[in-house]
Amino acid sequence: MNRLAVGLITTTEYSEWWVRRINDNILGPSLENSQSIEEYLSVVPTELEIIKQDFERKSAELEKKIEQIEEEKVNLRLDTDVQKLEADNLRKGKKKAEEELDSLKTDYKRLRLSMRTTGLGKTSEQWREEIQEEKNRSDRWERKFQEVQARNEALERSLSESQKEK
Repeated sequence: MNRLAVGLITTTEYSEWWVRRINDNILGPSLENSQSIEEYLSVVPTELEIIKQDFERKSAELEKKIEQIEEEKVNLRLDTDVQKLEADNLRKGKKKAEEELDSLKTDYKRLRLSMRTTGLGKTSEQWREEIQEEKNRSDRWERKFQEVQARNEALERSLSESQKEK
């Protein structure tokens, strides 16, 4: 038992020594930079204040993002309005072009009918044939003219001979 008693005494003595040693190592308050506990605590933000600051920072970031998104939304609406106006103008232009095309088609049909009526609506082959026919007619008339002229000359000679004989 002697050993056990010595162990307890040593442990108790050791514990007391240890407490004194720790307390000796703790620095005492310095009078140069002394702050009251209230001042010290007011400098250190509480967990709630830290959370509040984080919340405010994130809230400000989200507000900026919301403003940017709203600005983009306005720009997109303007873009769609411009595109709608352009589409309307294109539709109107297309409609006008279609009306003008229909008018041109009608005018073309009238012109073709008029050309057929007056004989101008012939193909180039038809024109060649008609020209050839006209050349043939012209050649026939030329031959007839020469024949008649030859007869006239013969008649004039015979008339002049008969007048000489008389």
